[in-house]
Amino acid sequence: MRHRTALPEALGTQFTVADAREHGVGRGRSAARDLARPFHAVRARRAPTTPLQRVQNLVPRLRPGQLVGSSTALHVWGLPYPVAWTTLEDVVVVVPTDAVRPRTPGVKGLRLARGRARGWRVAGIPVVDPTAALFMCAGDLTDDQIVILLDALITTADNYPGLRKGRPISTVAAIEQRLRDWGRFPCCGRVRSALDSAREGVESPKETETRLVIVAAGLPEPAVQHSVFDSGRFVARVDLGYPELRIAIEYEGDGHRTSRDQWRKDIQRQRDLEDLGWIVIRVTELDLQDGGAALLRRIRNAIASR
Repeated sequence: MRHRTALPEALGTQFTVADAREHGVGRGRSAARDLARPFHAVRARRAPTTPLQRVQNLVPRLRPGQLVGSSTALHVWGLPYPVAWTTLEDVVVVVPTDAVRPRTPGVKGLRLARGRARGWRVAGIPVVDPTAALFMCAGDLTDDQIVILLDALITTADNYPGLRKGRPISTVAAIEQRLRDWGRFPCCGRVRSALDSAREGVESPKETETRLVIVAAGLPEPAVQHSVFDSGRFVARVDLGYPELRIAIEYEGDGHRTSRDQWRKDIQRQRDLEDLGWIVIRVTELDLQDGGAALLRRIRNAIASR
């Protein structure tokens, strides 16, 4: 069996052919079959198995001033972009308007005026800030999808699923200022309108979707993450609710089903709320299909019962 020459550790997990040459690695070793070729002139010690790893493979090829942007950046941040992320899609790379866009298979180059995006490093990847990424994608999103992303952007919750550590937490005021700074861009008016519907404290995309379904049906907007107390004792924090009517609306994600401890806590929590006279309406993804007709009927019945 032929033994491959060990690569210098300084090259890292992924590297360009030029970097390898500078470290004394010859063309033959760079062309060896044990190295993956995720992008032209890029080599990796192992083939990427996730979309995030594939973007990380591109990093050595990025030039100063180039940032991952648009939908790719939203995925890197872990924000709830509505289209599933795969290893087959192009990586979006943003350059200033006076720079040459990258032209290589697997990469989509876009230009963006200087000063519009702020650079961050997430999972080792230079990316645009999440607000800029959202603005760049607005034309590809529905109004509800924009609200879902805005909710994730301004959430004060530390348990929002998928968000990567180190992300900057934004605010409505900060996003409003960025809208003023950007001026006109495709669908800027829709983002501005969606911001009026965004709420702090949301803990999941489906929680936002549930709230939007309720409001779109003409029902009163429920409170978000309302804390319930009994004689000063904390009882529960409900996803959505009408406190004055003692109606709680709880979205049940897969974690509530697959975790035994969470399932037990949910049952006890529901009992505690019902002991205090609350009506608890539990919601699953199935309830949101077809406009949520069955869910809306249950909510209307609960309101009528009060």
